[in-house]
This record gives sequence, structure tokens and C-alpha cells, in this order.
Amino acid sequence: MTFSVVARDPGSGSFGVAIATARPSVGARSAFVTAGVGACATQAIVNPALAGAVLAGLTGAAGGDADAALRAALADDPGAARRQVLLAGPDGTAAHTGDEVAGWNGHLVEPDVAVGGNLLADGEPLPAMLAAFHACPGDLADRLLAALAAGDAAGGDSRGRESAALLVVDDRPWPAVDLRIDHDADPVGALGRLLTRWRTHWTAYDETGVFVPADPPGAVR
Repeated sequence: MTFSVVARDPGSGSFGVAIATARPSVGARSAFVTAGVGACATQAIVNPALAGAVLAGLTGAAGGDADAALRAALADDPGAARRQVLLAGPDGTAAHTGDEVAGWNGHLVEPDVAVGGNLLADGEPLPAMLAAFHACPGDLADRLLAALAAGDAAGGDSRGRESAALLVVDDRPWPAVDLRIDHDADPVGALGRLLTRWRTHWTAYDETGVFVPADPPGAVR
């Protein structure tokens, strides 16, 4: 029911997730990032505890090994065959798509980025997402959003889309970007517009310590 991308920016050390689905409020259950540790998307038959276990594993016995952290967390989950999990860690990425995940499903993994989805329209969204991620010249948030938009344009969730989220963490003890569209007919498009507005207000504040003047909801500077 979902398509997502997780990634690490090797230059800045930032981690992030972008995700969209045909259910409401996907960001509340499926997108997790820990500064300096990694990023995880948990989807299909969602188990948020898996994300916590995987990210904890990266700082524990797995020692930053994404594959090892993911395998260890799945070994303790009796529903692993129904899960789909994407992980970006400090030393690479990993993904799991269980044998019982519904619909057209799968994942693609590269050293610093992984994409995956289930109940997709067909096999087109995933390679489109990777291509867009690499082609985008912006920062990690831009690249994650570009990948999500490409998956959306290529067909995305076969049932439609209702919610989307974008979460990026850098070396600060709070998210660099933490945006959610919880219920919208075009959540990926709305997420892009919200990112623009976020930068106008909060990114500018982070850089200058001064807020731009407030303006009505819906206005985009």
C-alpha cells in the first residue's frame, strides 16, 4: 500500500525518508530517522517496533551494518513474511520484502539509497524513483522528494494516494525537515508545496534567527 525511499547523504551525514500511501497519516507509523544512526521505512503490514529495533541494532551488535541490523530485527518478528522494511545506515543500505507482501512489490538497493513499494501499479515506480533521486541537484530533502514524486508520476500505489511524509535529520538534535500531509487528494504535490513553505519560514529562521513575516495559510512566498 506504500512506496518509499530512504537515503544517506555521505557528504553531510544526513539521513532521510520520504513515503506515500493510500492510508492517512503514513508519517506517524512508517518513517523513522535517528541522527547519526540511520533512516528506516516500515510498510506493508506495518510494524513500527521493527524500525526501533533496526535502528537500535545499528548502534549495537550490528555495528553499523545495515544488513545485519535488519536480519536481527526480522528474526524476532513472527510476522516478517508480511513486512517490507527499507534501511539506510552509516555503512550502507538494506531492504526486506517478505514473501507474503501483497500486490506488485519489491525493492531496489544501492549503497546510499533504497526504494521499495507494495501494492504498486506495476514495476515502473521503483527505477523511476532511483533515477530521479540521482538526477536531482538539490540537498537530501530535495532528492528524497524528487524520488517520491517520480514514483507518484509512474503510478505509485495502485489504490491511489492519501498521505505522504518527508523526514530528514542532520547533526542537530531535532529534525532538519519533518513534514507530513495526513489527508489530501494529492499528498505528494502538497508535500512539495509544504517543503517550499517550510524553507521560507523555518530554514530561513535557522540560518538568520529571524522569522519572515507571518502570512495566511495557503500563501507561498
